[in-house]
Amino acid sequence: MSYPLATIIFLLLVLFVIILGFFAGRWQSGNLAHIEEWGLGGRRFGAWISWFLIGGDVYTAYSFIAIPALIYGVGAVGFFAVPYTIVCYPILYLVFPKLWSVAQKHGYITGPEFVRGRYGNRWLALAIGITGIAATMPYIALQLIGMQVVIGALGIPGHIPLIVAFAVLAAFTWTSGLRAPAIISIAKDLLIYITVIAMIIAIPIKMGGFGNIFSYIPPAKLILQTPPKGSMGAYSGYASLALGSAMALFLYPHTTTGILSSAGPRVIRRNAALLPAYTVMLGLLALLGFAALASGVDKLPQYAAGFAKYKASYAVPALILNDFPGWFAGMAFAAIAIGALVPAAIMAIASANIFTRDLYQPFVRHKNNGAQLLVAKLFAMLMIIGAVVFIILVPVKFAVQLQLLGGMWIIQTFPAIALSLFTRFLNGWALLAGWLTGILSATWLVSQNAFNSIWVFHIFGYVLPSYIALATVTLNILVASALSIPLNSIMNDQHKDETKTADYA
Repeated sequence: MSYPLATIIFLLLVLFVIILGFFAGRWQSGNLAHIEEWGLGGRRFGAWISWFLIGGDVYTAYSFIAIPALIYGVGAVGFFAVPYTIVCYPILYLVFPKLWSVAQKHGYITGPEFVRGRYGNRWLALAIGITGIAATMPYIALQLIGMQVVIGALGIPGHIPLIVAFAVLAAFTWTSGLRAPAIISIAKDLLIYITVIAMIIAIPIKMGGFGNIFSYIPPAKLILQTPPKGSMGAYSGYASLALGSAMALFLYPHTTTGILSSAGPRVIRRNAALLPAYTVMLGLLALLGFAALASGVDKLPQYAAGFAKYKASYAVPALILNDFPGWFAGMAFAAIAIGALVPAAIMAIASANIFTRDLYQPFVRHKNNGAQLLVAKLFAMLMIIGAVVFIILVPVKFAVQLQLLGGMWIIQTFPAIALSLFTRFLNGWALLAGWLTGILSATWLVSQNAFNSIWVFHIFGYVLPSYIALATVTLNILVASALSIPLNSIMNDQHKDETKTADYA
């Protein structure tokens, strides 16, 4: 089923932001022949630009499709995204201003580059860098899933529109670097706020209020189930999922890039206070999953094909098509599609920064800036092309599983990056051993658990379900701490630290 007016509005808005992307290279003049300008925007983004950029990093198109879909499919456990995107901001406030200060003083543009400077260990930095790139590829692919859902909802057939959109994304990423997603994120967020506010007002009014909506929801989906005796049940699973996700969020290369592009620590702290406004929006958006469930959109005959293909991910698009005029549907779908382009561009740039500074430069030893920038641009194109091929050839379920595994992997960089900003007790080789332990244990547990993120641990007769990422990063830290004691005695590497104590003040 096609929607001509919605499609026209959708295409016009997407075209507008693409033009913005190409003109972004002229904004905030800088030498785009330098990788720090292309890949970090010259570290000059102020509080408002950083607010939009980091918000675009964290609250992606897939979030706006996946969170309501999770509520629609499994119920209350999907609300873990709300405390998760609250807990992450104290971590942002405490940890990442230090990283910015050290990175600015020493010219670092990635988290792994900081690790190499801190420990003088290029193999540890290589491990951290590869982890970041591996965790990012399926994340980019999931942005394409968000775009694919809205394109499919409009009745546009085939993969050609998706390929064209990401070919254009590759073009403005090549020419404008990080400035493109920074400027586009403003338009994207304004569209999303308008869409969410309109939906959260209009849909409950049409359905008789939230009380009436909740009355249609089965009690098992409305609240977490009370744990049985001798178990923390859903409570510990929910809490550990929120905490582990919060610890991992700003370790992803794209979120670290957004932070390091800020104008200074004060901008980062200010954004740690302002960014929870997005969480309010996310919480309201999550409620639309219940609204879609209560409205029974999956039973409408004109949406049968969409639900058969996209499952619960189709719930919110179907709700929009059912309850709003075509022009509004076009605007809402454009907001989601642009919400895919922004983080995908940042992810590609962040991965390119890592490849260039942490894989290419230390091992090829080519410090010519022009060569570095060319390598970065080529690798960014490779990431975008790889993501498109990935989503076309690989089943969606497998893409989701890989992204889940990516979250388990990226949290294993927490000791080497976050803890190392506060202490130099840990030994670089011990951190590498802890990282390997965490990666292997997380991969094994999640593969044995049918890619379910919660593992049920039995400890002294007590049942403790826990998010695998949180459990394995705890093991990672214990291994790194235990090994650091003997290794600091026989092969102390503190003399390799090129940073100074004053850098962290």
